[in-house]
Amino acid sequence: MNAQKGFTLIELMIVVAIIGILAAVAIPAYQDYTKRAKMSEVIGFAASAKTAVAEAFQSTGTLPADNQAAGLDTTAANIKSTYVKSVTVTDGAIALAVQGTGDADLDKATVTYTPLDNTGKAIAKKGVGYTGALTWKCSVNDAAVAKFFPADCRTVTAAAGG
Repeated sequence: MNAQKGFTLIELMIVVAIIGILAAVAIPAYQDYTKRAKMSEVIGFAASAKTAVAEAFQSTGTLPADNQAAGLDTTAANIKSTYVKSVTVTDGAIALAVQGTGDADLDKATVTYTPLDNTGKAIAKKGVGYTGALTWKCSVNDAAVAKFFPADCRTVTAAAGG
C-alpha cells in the first residue's frame, strides 16, 4: 500500500474556508480601525482651536462669538488637515466638519466641542462671574458614525456651524 503524499481536496477546502472566515472578520475590523485613525486627526486638530477659545475667554471674560474673536484664521486654504473641512467658533463652541474619509456618512459628520466650567456646567456667553479654566464636552452630530470617535466624543447632539 502506498503512503499518501500531499493534501487531499477536502483538506485544502477546509483551509480555504478557515482563511475566508478570518478575512470576513479581519477586513471590517481593519476598515473601522482606519476610520478611527482618521478621526484621531480631527480630534487632534481641535486642540489649537480649544486653546484659542480658552485664551480669548481668559483675556476678555467672555466666550468668543466667532473665529475672528477667537483669533483663528480658519479660511479653507489655511486649514492644513486632510480630514478637517472647516472649523467654526460660535459663542465659544467649536465645530469641526469632516471631509475626505472615503465614507459618505463620516464625511457629513461634525464634531462639536462645547466649553464648560470646571464643574461641568455650561458657561453663559458672557461668562459672568466665572474665571476658572475651561473644560470641554465633545459630541458628534450623527449616531451612525459615533463609534469612530473616542469614547468621550460619542455623545450625539445637533451640530453647531459646519
